[in-house]
Amino acid sequence: MFGNRFFTRSLFVSLMMAGLLSSAHAADSCQPVFDALTKLITTPSHSYTTSTAANGGKQRTAETIMTLGKKYIRVNGKWMDSRVTTAEVLEQERENEKNGKATCQLLRSEAVSGEAAVVYSLHHEPQSFKEDSQIWISKSTGMALREEQDVDMGGEIGKQHNSARFEYGKVQPPM
Repeated sequence: MFGNRFFTRSLFVSLMMAGLLSSAHAADSCQPVFDALTKLITTPSHSYTTSTAANGGKQRTAETIMTLGKKYIRVNGKWMDSRVTTAEVLEQERENEKNGKATCQLLRSEAVSGEAAVVYSLHHEPQSFKEDSQIWISKSTGMALREEQDVDMGGEIGKQHNSARFEYGKVQPPM
């Protein structure tokens, strides 16, 4: 029971963070990253994530659908309403924007599933966690396509690595 609750909590935080990465203190070099992550929140999307705890913990997979103003999470094969709206996720992003520090760097161009993309690195430190990510952003749409993320939540949750891919178009609520 604790394992499921812990996984759901850490997954929720990790997936939520995928849309919470902006900073008023960031240089213009982060703007394409922040724009792509905002689009992830505000555009119907389906995310597929694999998470591994840094302490050698079990690898976990999950899915998230954001559509029609709601966020749904699939954990252990079951879909559930996260009870978090996309508006709340966007609001939290704005809060992190005011209180966090972020730096970004354009790394290279690379294709993701045949789609031309640019790869950015992101180092982000809001008040409660630290993360280092590489984010692949579509050259044609500006949408996030993929993310590799190392997060340090501190305390009980600790460190974990998340690998996510994002799909758009014809996204429907799972329930």
